[in-house]
Amino acid sequence: MDHDIQSDAAREMLLLEKIEADPDVTQASLADLLGVAVGTVNWHLRRLIEKGYVKVKRAQRRKLRYIITPEGIAFRARLTINYIEQSMRLYRRTRQRVLELLTEVQKSGYRCVRIEGQGDIAEICRLTCLEQGIAISEDGVYPVLQIDGTKVRLEVDEKAHAGN
Repeated sequence: MDHDIQSDAAREMLLLEKIEADPDVTQASLADLLGVAVGTVNWHLRRLIEKGYVKVKRAQRRKLRYIITPEGIAFRARLTINYIEQSMRLYRRTRQRVLELLTEVQKSGYRCVRIEGQGDIAEICRLTCLEQGIAISEDGVYPVLQIDGTKVRLEVDEKAHAGN
């Protein structure tokens, strides 16, 4: 699952998912999964333990076993719902922004754009273009939907437009 693991909530949701799936998971493997230091995982786990969402038991001499509690399962469900709601808000906001930009594109006399950027936001742009009957091209003479993180802006080369 590809989460934005920059926020504490997203990290905790992923930690709880992995602990539930594998109680014998190590902090090192969790750190690799999240792309953070082991100390960061330790800090999150201590918080989850203090809040009663996870219990820790010693499985062997140096091996720990993490057990997600019923409260932890409920907390993970809330985090998941929040994540889905945030994702849907981002989708709707991005789609509305792209619709506005495509209206500008059409008013300028274009029926084609170039998309610069990758990921989910670029995919929302592609789908919205398809829905609106706007072709997508790699040609540099067309307006560009430029993706920067979660933002989309329109770039129109006035010199190229003057030649149309």
